[in-house]
Amino acid sequence: MGQPERPEQREAAQSELPPGQRLQRGWPVTHYGPVPRFKPERWEFRVFGATADGDKHCWNHEEFTALPFATVVADLHCVTKFSMLGAEWGGVLARTVAELAPPAPDVTHVMVWAEYGFSSNLRLADFLSDRTVFATHKGGELLTAEHGFPVRLVVPHLYAWKGPKWVRGIEYMTADRRGFWEERGYHNVGDPWREQRYSYQEEPGDGPEL
Repeated sequence: MGQPERPEQREAAQSELPPGQRLQRGWPVTHYGPVPRFKPERWEFRVFGATADGDKHCWNHEEFTALPFATVVADLHCVTKFSMLGAEWGGVLARTVAELAPPAPDVTHVMVWAEYGFSSNLRLADFLSDRTVFATHKGGELLTAEHGFPVRLVVPHLYAWKGPKWVRGIEYMTADRRGFWEERGYHNVGDPWREQRYSYQEEPGDGPEL
């Protein structure tokens, strides 16, 4: 059995947490709606909207899993106030997808689309971070269905809802618009270090222009 943590270890871990967060040792299952059934023969990952060439780009499951694989060691901060520190995520970097299917020059935001029409909007700069990853693995193991298999997006510097489970594609946008949770009162940006949890906290420039 492992040794219990010393007080100084707990204090060091807490010091790495954004405000209002607590350290989580396991990985709770949190999502809205049912877990979708994966059908590999029907699955595809799409990039559409304001692409540089005006075309839609698609990969089936075999093609997507053959894209360059990368690992990112990063934290995950849930808006429900738990944080996991130092998880190893494996998958396809968002930057790799953007290099293969580039956005048009005037793209400012991305809408990430997942199963059941779920969506989450991101600023293009957040999407293109070198730590944003379409994860297929955690800790060297395939994700479970409950945690987003076959693909979930991980955006370590934002709250976890900005990285949906069961991702099916991205839409390049030349203007911002709110995704699923953003339309229901969550902050349009979602920076955990600024505790941007809810839309009433938004400042000018944080959300789409009315």
